[in-house]
Amino acid sequence: MKTMELSYPHTLHKENLPETVSAIGFFDGIHKGHQEVIRQAVNKAQENNMESAVITFFPHPSVVLRKDVQHVKYITISSEKQAILEDLQVDRLYVIRFNQELSKLSPQAFIDHFIIGLNIKHLVAGFDYSFGHKGQGKMADMQEYARDLFTWETIGKITLDEEKVSSTRIRAELASGNMEQAEQLLGRPFATTGLVVKGARRGRELGYPTANLSISKDALLPKQGVYATRVRHKDKIYGGMANIGTNPTFTEELEDMSVEVYLFDFDGDLYGEELTIEWLSYTREEIKFDSKDALIEKMQQDEKEIRAYLANR
Repeated sequence: MKTMELSYPHTLHKENLPETVSAIGFFDGIHKGHQEVIRQAVNKAQENNMESAVITFFPHPSVVLRKDVQHVKYITISSEKQAILEDLQVDRLYVIRFNQELSKLSPQAFIDHFIIGLNIKHLVAGFDYSFGHKGQGKMADMQEYARDLFTWETIGKITLDEEKVSSTRIRAELASGNMEQAEQLLGRPFATTGLVVKGARRGRELGYPTANLSISKDALLPKQGVYATRVRHKDKIYGGMANIGTNPTFTEELEDMSVEVYLFDFDGDLYGEELTIEWLSYTREEIKFDSKDALIEKMQQDEKEIRAYLANR
């Protein structure tokens, strides 16, 4: 997949670009609704011997348009989004820098520059996608903007339990620790990737040597607590139990949230290695224990419960 980062105005020339079928949207999470849009674009491209593309944006528009929002954490950070799109067989990814200048483009100017100007011959979007200044452009009005230079289609609402599948809904499930429901909405387990860094090494003292992960500041994490997880390291998969929290048994004052995971049946050095944690089920909240022994006893109980859960999954 070829990835191109663009800003307004971009310097690409239509005549140098292949005829393309593109899906367009922010696609945070690339959930089941997004996948329907993207797969339709990929299928249409293959049917017409064209390249497929995804047009997306960074950062989230709220960072630019709302003074009360300084930073947004994403269900899928940029690198994860790219990996998922590659798996969906997308040929090109256009990442458009969202800024004040872009936000002020009229719907027609946006279409002329980023759809017609990128040699998009067929455009696929969700039924509620809007574009141009203040979202004034709607897919229902595309006949007005297309200038007979491309065709388009919209994908209807995708639902689960009679409710729309959306990034907002997934964020709510993650905040509540409802990992099984988040997985249903995403079509895959919610996952976090990070590098293993040196921590306080308390886990070794407890008989549970954990890998401490350095996570991107852009990555959204689920609710604080203990989880049943699956951990991917290189080409191997391990069961594991992970904790998101501040280690209150050992720290009096709140520190930055940490992510640490204990890999079942693993023996080795993971420092500097990349791990992907799939958060499968919320086990319990993080609590402060009166003693180290009480914590060890609870961790042993957690391990037993989580191993049983993974064996039956």
